[in-house]
Amino acid sequence: MANKRVVVTGASSGIGAATVRLFRAHGWDVVGVARRADRLAALAEETGADVFTADLTVQADVDALRDYLAASGPVHALVNNAGGARGLDSVETAPVEDWAWMFEINVLAVKRVTSAVLPLLRATLREEAAGNPADAAGSADIVTVTSIAGHVAYLGGGGYNAAKFAAHALVEVLRLELNGEPIRVIEIAPGMVKTEEFGLVRFGGDPEKAAAAYVGVENPLTAEDIAETIVLSVELPAHVNLDLITVKPVAQAAPTRVARGPLVPKD
Repeated sequence: MANKRVVVTGASSGIGAATVRLFRAHGWDVVGVARRADRLAALAEETGADVFTADLTVQADVDALRDYLAASGPVHALVNNAGGARGLDSVETAPVEDWAWMFEINVLAVKRVTSAVLPLLRATLREEAAGNPADAAGSADIVTVTSIAGHVAYLGGGGYNAAKFAAHALVEVLRLELNGEPIRVIEIAPGMVKTEEFGLVRFGGDPEKAAAAYVGVENPLTAEDIAETIVLSVELPAHVNLDLITVKPVAQAAPTRVARGPLVPKD
């Protein structure tokens, strides 16, 4: 059987880039998708992945991605990873524009890409089963990276909580809709992950505010930790579906309950 092919969004940095690298290390063909062509080109050079430049908040770009994927080979898995947060303002004072952006990238982009790629996943399953049943893919996968912010609300999280709660609901409904098909619907909900860009985006490019969240936290998660979780969930036997995986560092008990300082047993 030829290599399986996975599409990873938000691939230009952080969790997305780490996921592209790990899938490639596991022998997958990968299409990395993001807005920044220069970063995608560097990732392609490093890993041998295919890349596609697209703004997932623009329907025409998503349509172009769909057409490229359909013309270039089978698709076995989709990782909806693109997302982000803006601000820690209250519900009362937060700029509506920040909320609109968070809904566009965390919810509507997931809907757009899922709608575009789902028919391709079905086509791959049908074609491989018809061509050689013993060589069939077994299952296809839609993995969506949400957040613990989509499960537990916290002060200052209004817009991001709302967007990620909506993304969680989207995934739950999709799983109900696809019941009876060999398509796994998987949600990865990370807690505190230290990446180079999440905090910068949230705090308007302020590096001091971005760094403050991690001060004193022993071993926050890394992008590579989440990539490991994503690849593990997809490479399990085809009949095993990890509906929801919540991943937090040991130092984080809840979104706002984070130990700062060494982790040591009590006397």
